[in-house]
Amino acid sequence: MNKPKMISSKDLLALQMKDKRFKKTYDEYEDEFTLATEVIKLRLASNLTQSQLAKLVGTSQPAIARLESGAYKNLSLSFLKKIGKVLGAYPEIHFQKIAV
Repeated sequence: MNKPKMISSKDLLALQMKDKRFKKTYDEYEDEFTLATEVIKLRLASNLTQSQLAKLVGTSQPAIARLESGAYKNLSLSFLKKIGKVLGAYPEIHFQKIAV
C-alpha cells in the first residue's frame, strides 16, 4: 500500500486560496491568523508548551489554544501584553486608514 503524499501547510494554503469562498473567508480573518502564528512561533522558540505558557501568564491552557487557533474572541490588550511579556515581545496595535 502506498502512503498518501504529504503536503506542507504552505502548499495546502496556496491550494486552498484558489477557492474564492475560502480566500474571502481567510482574508476576513487574516489578522487573527497572523496573531495566532506569531504567538505559536514565539512560544515554540521559548520551548514552552501551551500549558507552561498558560501557567506563566496566569490563564488556562484552553485559552492559549483558542488564541493559537485564531478563534479567540474579545482579546484584551492587557492579555496580549501578558503573553508578550512572558515571550519577550510586545503587541503592536495601530489603526490604518481604509482605502476607498
